[in-house]
Amino acid sequence: MPRLDLTAPAVEVTRAICDIPSVSDDETPLADAIFAAISGFPHLDVHRDGDTIVARTSLGRAQRVVIAGHIDTVPINGNVPTRDIEIDGEAFVWGRGTVDMKAGVAVQLKLAAELTSPAVDLTWMWYDHEEVESERNGLGRLAANRPDLFAADFAILGEPSNGQVEGGCNGTLRAVVRTEGVRAHSARSWVGENAIHKAAPILSRLAEYRPREITVEGLVYREGLNAVRIHGGIAGNVIPDACEVEVNYRFAPSRDAAAAEQHVRDVFDGFDVTVTDLAPGARPGLDAPVARQFVAAVGAQPRPKYGWTDVARFSALGIPAVNYGPGDPHLAHHDQERVPISQIEDVERGLRAWLTSA
Repeated sequence: MPRLDLTAPAVEVTRAICDIPSVSDDETPLADAIFAAISGFPHLDVHRDGDTIVARTSLGRAQRVVIAGHIDTVPINGNVPTRDIEIDGEAFVWGRGTVDMKAGVAVQLKLAAELTSPAVDLTWMWYDHEEVESERNGLGRLAANRPDLFAADFAILGEPSNGQVEGGCNGTLRAVVRTEGVRAHSARSWVGENAIHKAAPILSRLAEYRPREITVEGLVYREGLNAVRIHGGIAGNVIPDACEVEVNYRFAPSRDAAAAEQHVRDVFDGFDVTVTDLAPGARPGLDAPVARQFVAAVGAQPRPKYGWTDVARFSALGIPAVNYGPGDPHLAHHDQERVPISQIEDVERGLRAWLTSA
């Protein structure tokens, strides 16, 4: 089993955990390493649920904060192991997971090990299966199995935010829009009905769709509705009798799940629509006193989070939550994924300062 040295600088911990592949469904080696590394600290009570690891302080503080990060990544594409690179004089760690979101997890692991007497009680959560459908999410499983561990006044997700605070998040919905036809030999196409041709209006509606920009509690969220996959066809000489267009709708936290689903059904009125995945967004929650204190302490200017993150799970529980981590969100899942070393250090410094003086 790989061993993690949590006395090393956070950038070295980043390299170490990125070099342990943990594509969704294969998180166990990294979860084992984290569990072994964090279990030896007397100030932490450590729990494990599958490949989700929880470490808690119990100091009797007036407030409790959850700080969480997922340990899985999207598939590797020649970008593991990590390497150090320099662009325009700035030093980066390059490789899968550096941005989304192992640099944030590395900072959390180091602080969990070192902060023996923080100003608030802390619940650290490192969880599996974030990069796949929400029903498999380790944080959701943990909430079902151990809801007591989610008692908190505030939550921070280490999702990449360029070292700034991103409030709330967009919701996400995936759906399959289907057409049906009649199979026939392609030499006698007039005998059949081409389901792929029938999908043309679906693509036209998507091409003509104009997404909204919605202001929620002072932050402007951008929506989007896009085709992400298309499937149809039987063979090179057969008129297809079925076609499926998978779409992804990213919606502002002003819409609830039901409204988001209805919107997609309205856009594709007249077609067979099946929703396959749906996770509501989260309002910013930056009006909570503890959230304002955090933003002030790290010196950040709040921004909206366009992607879906697990702040939505905490928001649904009535816990204000924000995203705060190193890395450019535009490079998440990118083959040139890389994180500035300076951002790793800045986020560690900001979290440490707040957690020791909150």
